[in-house]
Amino acid sequence: MTESPSLSARIARARFRAWHRGTREADFMIGGFFDRYHGDWNEAELDWFEDLLEEDDVDVMAWALKTQPAPDRFHGPLLLALQKLDYVTI
Repeated sequence: MTESPSLSARIARARFRAWHRGTREADFMIGGFFDRYHGDWNEAELDWFEDLLEEDDVDVMAWALKTQPAPDRFHGPLLLALQKLDYVTI
């Protein structure tokens, strides 16, 4: 039987995946969101973010910018935080 990764290992993996999306725009948006909010996340919120990381960057960015509706499974306080865009510094 394989052991599930620890919470700290999951956070480290999520940080890497958030900042290595393939485009700088997505890195700043998704990575910036991670950096700003992950410190307060519980396991369920990390599950949400890991699910978000499986989505295409263009979709995530459209949901954050409110140009496309997000799927119902992403609705809630974390999506609202993503849509604030207060984590992107220029």
